[in-house]
Amino acid sequence: MDLSGVYPALTTPFAADGSVWVAGIKHNIERYNSTGLKGYVAMGSTGESVLLSSDEWETVLVAVKEAAGPGMRLIAGTGAESTAETIERTKRAAELRYHVALVKTPHYYKPAYKPDVFIGHYRRVADASPIPVLLYSVPVFTGVTLEAPEIAVLAQHPNIIGIKDSSGHVLRVVETVAAVPPDFQVLVGSAPTLLASMTVGAHGAIFALASALPEMCVALYELIRQGQLDKAREQQKIVLKASAAIVSEAGIAGVKFVMDQRGYRGGIPRLPLVPPSDAAKRRMLEMLATLEPAAARV
Repeated sequence: MDLSGVYPALTTPFAADGSVWVAGIKHNIERYNSTGLKGYVAMGSTGESVLLSSDEWETVLVAVKEAAGPGMRLIAGTGAESTAETIERTKRAAELRYHVALVKTPHYYKPAYKPDVFIGHYRRVADASPIPVLLYSVPVFTGVTLEAPEIAVLAQHPNIIGIKDSSGHVLRVVETVAAVPPDFQVLVGSAPTLLASMTVGAHGAIFALASALPEMCVALYELIRQGQLDKAREQQKIVLKASAAIVSEAGIAGVKFVMDQRGYRGGIPRLPLVPPSDAAKRRMLEMLATLEPAAARV
C-alpha cells in the first residue's frame, strides 16, 4: 500500500453543547476532497483523541469515512495504553473500512517501556490487525521515542508498513531510513522538515498544518516530488513561517482558529485545552495576510 503524499491530521469540531459536530466534520472533509490531499488521518493527536470517549472516537471515524472522496486513503488512530484495547480499536477501524491503523506508543509507565516491550506490543497488535499498521512516535506528547534499532526489527513484520515520525528531527529520519527495507514507508509529522526529510528518503507527511492550509502543504510536497528544489526551498520557507505561527505557538487551538478564518469548521478545543490568546490570534492573522494567494486560497 503506497502512502506517499500529504495527509491532514484532522481536527475534531465540537458543537455548541460540547458534543462531536458530525456536520462540521463532513463539511471539512468535503472541502478537503478537492485540495490534492492523499487521504485523511482521523483520531490522531490533532484530533484531540485522548479527550474523546470511545463512542465519540467511533463517531468521528464514521463521519470521516462517509464524507471521504473516492480513492482517499483512510488512516485511523487506534493506539491506546493497553495492547488489548489497541487491538480492539484496530479491529473496529478495520470494520469501519479504514485502510491503515496509526498506533502511537504506550507511554504512561515509561520506566517499564524498554525496546523489547515496544517490540512485543507492536508485534501483537500487527499479528491481530486485519489492516496494515503504521507505527507512531510522537515524543513531544508521550515522552518516549521509537528508536531506529527497534523500528528496524518491527519493519520485518509483514503487517507493519511504516512509521509516522513526529520527532521533528531529520537525523532520526535519516537513521530510520538507513535501518529499514526500501519498502518501509516513513511519513513525517513536522511540516518545517518536509523538504529535508524527503531528500533523505521520507515518503510523505501527516501534518496538523495541512488541516488549516492543505494547498500550501500539497504544493510543497509536489515541488519536492517533481525535483523542483529551488522552488521547494522557497515554499518550505513559507510553510516554516506558517507552522511556527500556527502549530508551534498555538497548537491545536491555533489550527482550529485558522481553519475558521478559511471557511472550515474549526471551533474551540475541548477543555482542558483553551483557545489561543488574543495576541496569538493577531499574529496568526498577520501571518495569513502575508501569504501568497495561491498558498492560502480558500
